[in-house]
Amino acid sequence: MSDLTHLDDSGAAHMVNVGAKAETQRLAIAAGRITMSQSALAAIRAGNAPKGDVLGTARIAGIMAAKRTGELIPLCHPLGLEAVSIDFTFEEDGVAVTASASLTGKTGVEMEAMVAVSTALLTIYDMAKAIDKGMVIEAVRLIEKRGGKSGTWKADS
Repeated sequence: MSDLTHLDDSGAAHMVNVGAKAETQRLAIAAGRITMSQSALAAIRAGNAPKGDVLGTARIAGIMAAKRTGELIPLCHPLGLEAVSIDFTFEEDGVAVTASASLTGKTGVEMEAMVAVSTALLTIYDMAKAIDKGMVIEAVRLIEKRGGKSGTWKADS
């Protein structure tokens, strides 16, 4: 009925069988940003936001979320991630977040990287909302993926 990998012949959603796929090194990098007021940005930069260490908490939240992606996204496989990293860059009007996820396995880690970024951004919002409720999370996207049958893919700048 469909060429979509997550639909069976009758159109019902199902989890893709990856049992016959070869294990390869997999890596995905995702990014996003949150814009905010100068007062919120200053508090995060200084480490004196009302709820404490915003970026440290966001890093842990992003890593934890990546590890649980299979529980959050209905048709994702639960994966034994080998590494997840979360990096922050201060910008003029906010904070950029980059996450990478990797493993040796039969399926990619794109969703894990994007869930990590999204959760880190949401945690920044939660930790700083007492200062600025108008923060905007934006531009969450896959930047790069490596491994598997389709090889390497990179987003256009």
